[in-house]
This record gives sequence, structure tokens and C-alpha cells, in this order.
Amino acid sequence: MKSVGIGTASLVFTGSEMGRPVWAGGKTTKRPNVVLVMTDDQGYGDLACLGNPMLRTPHIDKLYAHSIRLTDFHVGTTCSPTRASLLTGRYCNATGVWHTVMGRSLLREDEVTMADVFKAGGYRTAVFGKWHLGDNYPCRPQDRGFDETIVHGGGAVGNTQDYFGNDYFDDTYVHNGKREKYEGYCTDVWFDNAMRFIKECSEQEKPFFCYLPTNAAHGPYNVAEHYAKLYRSNPDVPNPNFYGMITNIDDNMGRLMRFLKESHLDDNTILIFMTDNGSAVSIHDGKGFNAGMRGKKGSPYEGGHRVPCFIHWPGGDLTGPVDIGTLTGHIDLLPTLMDLCGLKRLRGPKLHGRSLRPLLYGEKHDLEDRTIVVDTQRVEDLIKWHNCSVMRRRWRLVSTENRIELYDLEKDPGQKKDIAGDHPDVVEQLRGEYEKYWLETSQRGGEYVRIQLGHDAENPACLTGHDWHDAKTGFPVFAQGQVRQAIQSNGFWTVEVSRAGRYEFQLRRWPKEVDQPINGAIPNGKAINAVEAKLKIGDIEQTVPVTAAEKAAVFTVDLKGGPAKLQSWLIDEGGESRGAYYVYVKRL
Repeated sequence: MKSVGIGTASLVFTGSEMGRPVWAGGKTTKRPNVVLVMTDDQGYGDLACLGNPMLRTPHIDKLYAHSIRLTDFHVGTTCSPTRASLLTGRYCNATGVWHTVMGRSLLREDEVTMADVFKAGGYRTAVFGKWHLGDNYPCRPQDRGFDETIVHGGGAVGNTQDYFGNDYFDDTYVHNGKREKYEGYCTDVWFDNAMRFIKECSEQEKPFFCYLPTNAAHGPYNVAEHYAKLYRSNPDVPNPNFYGMITNIDDNMGRLMRFLKESHLDDNTILIFMTDNGSAVSIHDGKGFNAGMRGKKGSPYEGGHRVPCFIHWPGGDLTGPVDIGTLTGHIDLLPTLMDLCGLKRLRGPKLHGRSLRPLLYGEKHDLEDRTIVVDTQRVEDLIKWHNCSVMRRRWRLVSTENRIELYDLEKDPGQKKDIAGDHPDVVEQLRGEYEKYWLETSQRGGEYVRIQLGHDAENPACLTGHDWHDAKTGFPVFAQGQVRQAIQSNGFWTVEVSRAGRYEFQLRRWPKEVDQPINGAIPNGKAINAVEAKLKIGDIEQTVPVTAAEKAAVFTVDLKGGPAKLQSWLIDEGGESRGAYYVYVKRL
């Protein structure tokens, strides 16, 4: 038995669990590889195999036919919260992640990730695609257990952290901390590099964990015309480009599945396909398909968080292609994979999920008697009972706009009739379950996750408006389109000065790659007329003039080590201001 320490956690690789080899079955005696594919904004009804009569997804349909299908599987209602829960096996609010912006998408440093677990167990680890849990140290994927990383910035291509001008085609991404340009469509790039990584691991006879979270089918809905054209003539399609992006994902899944088979890796590879929240475009103007569910992305109703999850492992001797209707969720996948791969986590924050191994082997399990909670916070500070669903077997207790509703999904799968008044005992029981959840997940809700300044792992660092804590001044500037339009907004970053010393701050309206003056405009952009720039960090406050040709307002400041709030201003002649959307910080 081998024990490896990692931060606050210790992980153990064992040869067996529950009285049988953890990679059970007669077809293989090796530790299984894992490929986890998670698409973005694709809901339960956005697959042909799950009833969509308009979509073409033949490869995923084939995977469905040969997999265990978790038919009552739930995730968060938006991007970052799902990612935090998936990777930690914990409710997102307990990890510091309950929003997609405003510094509330940054994963706490003491969380143990799926990549940490696999890496400590001797696996090579990689991520290709959308990270969305922080773009600065200590939140980047390479800081959280991943050996190989190729990701875009922020929560979508075109967010402020992303290379300016990326548009899904021939873009520049971050490869192991450095920007590199790639040819091709984004989804193709992610799958190409995933297969390259898998091939390298196979040649080195190393087990691998490959996390493949695509940014598609998230907006902007850019895709090659030949994909969108498949759907343009159908008047029932809600968005041809969105459907075209899904078909492109399907083609890539087909390539991946063929590659695994031709490389003789399919038997010993656990391949999981899932999505990160309900559909963003399931129903639009009365058109589309949502599998009979109410709500879509961001909603506490079923359509906001019930998603497909297919688990395929030919050599694992699983119970076979079958639907499993037990209530399950994203928090369960880490403990499940630990169980299947023989990785045990001894220390670290408490896991909230449970291993699904008994379900996968057709054994009895106490999962039938459990409660799962999801919510949609999207606020600066956690709010109790805010847009949540308390799920137990057939029941859904939904809280929205301070109203408590109850639905019986066996009789009313579309959640059309609130029966809270008819079942006060069920309401009371589920309210009690929520109180336990709230107590478990809100204890650290007042804490900030802090970006490290001057750390050897990232010096210099670039901070963007995406991560402004901004409850009082409006929504942060998180997208490049907002930068182009010079949106008047501001907020503060929560930072930790890693060590005392002299620091240089460059306040910019445009990122360095745009190479334009603070007051300049670019095509489809708006000029500003800043005459003064102001910096405040902790109790230090400085102001400098801004001239017409300056690309950055530069400050040199002596700082003490420790936590601080950082804020910037670009001020025009009339006294109106906006934050500097990009602040570059370097310890000198």
C-alpha cells in the first residue's frame, strides 16, 4: 500500500475494496484509465437518445446504448458551481464557488480535487477545455493537480481572462501556464489534444485521468456553417448554431471512442459523458425539446439541473447497459471513481457525495434513502433558501422568490402543480433536510478566496474585472464585449500579498495583446477620456495622471505581506469613473 501526502489531504492506493478487486472483472487486471467528458449548457433533452426528435447525435446515442445511464442525475444549475462539486465531491457552496463571476467562482485552496486524488495515486492527469474555477494562482488547473493543461480563460471564450479576440476558431489558449495559438475549432482542439495526451500515457504505460470539459455548446454560438446548416430548414429547431455545436461534439465523441478502441484502451477505460447544467436553449419562442421538464439553465426546477450521465467501462464487469433511476449527482462521481480505481482519501474537507459502485454492480445500497440539494445563488454572499431544490426520491421541494413549493415527480414530472398544502409532513421533512445542508455548507460563506500576488508560481499576474467583488456597484465587467463598450462598473479584488516587497501595478483598459492606449478605441469599441488613474490596496492609495498616448497607468508600491483588497479607477474630466478592466501586478 502506498500513501502520498498532498496539501491537507492524504491519499492511499489500495489493491481491493469491499472484498473484491477495485477494477473488478476478468477482462483486466490493470488500474482503469478515466476519461470524463462534460459539455457546457447542453441539457437532458439535447440528445437524440433521450428523445430529441430534431438533433443528430449518433455517436453519443451509441455510447448511451452500451452504458449505464443515470436517469435521475443532478448537477448545479450553472457552470462553476457544477465544476467545483464535480471535482471535489462536495457541495459547491462549501468550496467557495456559488457564482460564475464576482470572485465567487474561485475554488478554495484547501479543497482536494479529483486531479489531486488521481495524481497522488500514480496517474497522469490532464484537462482540456473550460476550467472556470479561477485563472490566477492558486486556483488555476496546474495548481490543482493537473499535469497537462490546455484551457481558455474565464467562463466562456470571449471573457475578460481569455485571449482578446478569441472566437472559437484558430484561437490562443493557455498551455501549462503559457499562451499558445492553436489551429482549428475549439472543440476539435480539445479532443485532438486529449487523444495526444492519452496516446503519450499509453506509450509510457501510465494510467491516466483525462478531464475534457468542453466550452461548447455555451454561447457565443459559433460553429462551422456545415454543422448549423443541418438544422436551418427545420422550423422547430430553437437555435441551429446551438444544435450544430452539439453535433460537432457528437462527431468528436465518435473520434474519441474509435481512438480508444483502435488503441486497445477501451476495455480498460472508464468513459463518462455528462453535461454541466440544464440546457441554455432547450425551448425558445415555443420551439425545441426539454424532455418534458420545467425550467432550463439557472432554474431550481428539474430542467435546470437534471442532466445525462453515461458510464461506460467494457472491462469493468458492470451490471450492463441499463437505466438506473436512483437519485444521484455530481458530488458522487469523485467517491465513485476513488472506489473503482482504488484511491482512498484519508484527510481533507468532508466529502458530501457517496460512491455509486454498488449501483454499478447491481447491489443493494442505501442511496435510495438520501437527499440532494442544489441551488442557484449567483450573488455576492450566500442567501438561505435562495432558488433551491431539495430532492428526495419522488419529491422536490422548490424555493423560489421566497415561495416554498412541493412537487411529486411520479405524478407530475413537469412540475405543474404545487401540492405543498396537501403534504405538510413532507414539506416539514424536506425543510429539515435543507437546514442540515445549510449548516453544512454555509459556515465559511463570509470568507473570500484570495488571488496571490507576487508568488513564485505566478509573477506577474493579470487580474481582470471578471473577478471583481461587486455587490454595491453593479455586475462586474466579465466579457470582452463589455470592455469594448467601456462599461462603467467597478469592484474590488480580494488578494493575498505573498511576500513583502516592492510591487509594480499596471492599470489598463485593454489587455497587453491589444496594445492600445487607455483612451483609445478599437473596431466595434468605444473610446474613453480618462485623465487620472487611482490605485488602492489595503491602506495605500495613490493617484497618477493619464496622458493620451499611455497604454498603462503605472504605480510602484511597497507592500507588506498578507490579505488585502485591491481596487482601481480610471477617472475622466467630469469625475466619472470605471475600474481598470485589466491590472497587471509584478513583484519586483
